[in-house]
Amino acid sequence: MNIAIIAGSNRKQASSTKLSEYVAGVLGKKGGDARVFDLYQQPLPMYCPDDAYDDDRNVVELKELMMKCDGIVLATPEYHSSISGALKNALDHLNKDYFSGKPVLVMSSSGGAVGVSCLQHMQGIVRNLHGINSPEWISIGGAQRQSFEGERAGLEVQEDVDLRIHRACDLFVSLVERLRKG
Repeated sequence: MNIAIIAGSNRKQASSTKLSEYVAGVLGKKGGDARVFDLYQQPLPMYCPDDAYDDDRNVVELKELMMKCDGIVLATPEYHSSISGALKNALDHLNKDYFSGKPVLVMSSSGGAVGVSCLQHMQGIVRNLHGINSPEWISIGGAQRQSFEGERAGLEVQEDVDLRIHRACDLFVSLVERLRKG
């Protein structure tokens, strides 16, 4: 089971990216081969519908990853009650061919208590791209983000946060497996 994870921050040590890496490990233990595409490490040019981007290595790599995957995880910081510009730009480079019929788990990291607005926005985008929203999402905020910041990110995750992550990943993996079997 191939899982594409798009870490949608353009910040070097983003908690949403650390969350993505942690979730990749959780999914790996559940039988998934998860790959994180980090938009900070592999930035994409600003999307323009007039351009093909066939010569941009990062765009080509993202599209190849997305075409081969069985499931998708989208992670973003919450900016002004919505998704990051970096993630929105990445999604603009893609279309329904990359999402159609594939389960999608959405995740956010917010400076406030929870990042629900951006999760709702992502689920709307997923529907428009013909993806299938996973029944759970992952949102970390406030003090919960400390588990995903700094050098020890992901090593000492709060028990309640870890439980929510595992529950959301279990449902996501179950959905991916059911859809793969047809």
